[in-house]
Amino acid sequence: MTRCKSDESIDRRTIKDFDFPLGVYPVESMTPLEGFSSQYEPADGDEGIDEVEAWPDRYVFDIVISATRLEALWVQIFAMMPGRVYPILDYIGHDCYREIDPYIAYEPLGQERMTSLLQRYHDYFFEDGMVGFGAVSEEPFFYAFVDEHKILTLRVEPGMRPKIEQLLASFELESVQEPAGADAAAHEHRSVLITPNESPELLNADEIVEIARERWGLVLNVDPETNLDDDGLELGITPFRCLLRYESDQSPTHKYAEVICTANCLIQAEALALEAVDGLVEQAKGELGSSDLFLLSADRVDLKEIGASNGEIKMPKPSPGKHLHRSEVFSARWLVAESDSK
Repeated sequence: MTRCKSDESIDRRTIKDFDFPLGVYPVESMTPLEGFSSQYEPADGDEGIDEVEAWPDRYVFDIVISATRLEALWVQIFAMMPGRVYPILDYIGHDCYREIDPYIAYEPLGQERMTSLLQRYHDYFFEDGMVGFGAVSEEPFFYAFVDEHKILTLRVEPGMRPKIEQLLASFELESVQEPAGADAAAHEHRSVLITPNESPELLNADEIVEIARERWGLVLNVDPETNLDDDGLELGITPFRCLLRYESDQSPTHKYAEVICTANCLIQAEALALEAVDGLVEQAKGELGSSDLFLLSADRVDLKEIGASNGEIKMPKPSPGKHLHRSEVFSARWLVAESDSK
């Protein structure tokens, strides 16, 4: 299985023996502070919350630790969780109306399935400033998440509090009013991976997310029947750029397709994209066998960006109210003839 690697030319920012992640660093003067804060949170109310999603009484811990010590702490925390967990992944992706793509698994899987990927793609998960990861369990309730700032948040049932505090003490982490990591000041996020253009044998962030989605059973945790921005504003019909993976029983490698369309929600964009790629497959009848199609992404994009990257595509002009009025496909193409399965 192909790995990834951080760019060795990126210098780590260190202040007073505190190592910031390679992908997140302050851009103004600050004093980092290792430690943790904790507070009690009551159980979620019953109204409007699915029984599976309701969380019990819990203590929440926000933990700041030097980046070079984070993985060791995560390993100890993860070992406290049950053997089967629900993985979580946040990815600062390419959708121009949503800052973070939140993924979650709806079926539990064994811890080793998470651990193997975290180890193999260590530089991405523990150093890159564009991704966060974690897991949650139901019995007992236990939530652990490393966000894109590489700050660890725990939510645990009250009975687990002494064990958590004992573990944090073993890492010489003390309770402080406001632990300070990269997000305590003006800061920058960046991806730190060497790109495949420089080293073709290495994976980029999109490819790692693709693998994690498949191995961990992740689903994009947004309402697929609406089209809202991060502020809850209804966007109506917007352009989408959809990427799909085609798997054939006649080839050991994958083919990838791009579909540009307009749609009023994720479900509609997915349906249009799948139909369009089915058309591409039909055109290649005799060369391609029966297949499975996997939607990798359906990102809302800006009309100007589409025009710049796909000059041959004539996109519709929005009305004076800046809204599009029709859902349709404007382009469907294979990105590559053959793509090595990494």
